[in-house]
Amino acid sequence: MIVRGSRELKEVYQDLRSEDIFLGTLAYKHMKHSVLIDLLERGISCFPSPLSQVLNNSKAAQALIFKKWMLPHTFVIARRSDLINMINIYNRLKIAPVITKEDHLHCGHGVRKWDTIEVLYSFMALSESSYPFVVQPFLDDFIDVRVIIVGDYMEAYVRNNPNNFRMNISMGGESYPYDPDENIEKFCHAAMERGKFPYAHLDIKITDDGKYYLSEIALNGGTKGAKIDRKELVQKKQDLLESLANTS
Repeated sequence: MIVRGSRELKEVYQDLRSEDIFLGTLAYKHMKHSVLIDLLERGISCFPSPLSQVLNNSKAAQALIFKKWMLPHTFVIARRSDLINMINIYNRLKIAPVITKEDHLHCGHGVRKWDTIEVLYSFMALSESSYPFVVQPFLDDFIDVRVIIVGDYMEAYVRNNPNNFRMNISMGGESYPYDPDENIEKFCHAAMERGKFPYAHLDIKITDDGKYYLSEIALNGGTKGAKIDRKELVQKKQDLLESLANTS
């Protein structure tokens, strides 16, 4: 049996067997991790993969899993002692300013810049509820590239905002096409394979010295700036999932 979407999944949940397949992303708000673990333990095949669905919703989890693809000295801060350790590391390396990424927030809303990591620590002393989060060095000059990959389809475009370090187009940025080289393509596919993403929207930071780093990866993202429209992109994703289900 192939189950398509969370609504149908809820209807047949107790009757699922190990040979069944679930297509789609889970819509459970608070039970998502529990349901994904249960499906895995029961041998239910899921497309997109449970790992990709977990990573899709957590910047902290991405920083853990994709650490070697990300900007050097990117760390997950899970508790106060982690942040104190980062003070020692960042000050020794003379890294300032820094940015933080709040877990579970998207579209640049959870990205914040701090003059020093000491300023960040002073704020966090009054905000225990903000853990976990991601901290990394602030890059002042880089090219922000969004890459969309669905099966054989790939396109990329630069996102730029001269008035905001958050390059998201939703924050007032603009875009223009970008032609990634073979190395960047391999870089993106390697990250997707590590996170078991069948398709992805990847945000890549390219520095002046030609190095590139993964900023974030998602199963879904905005299509402003893309040549493909959302309806066509959604269809390509669904066709790919159906193909994966039929060949599993």
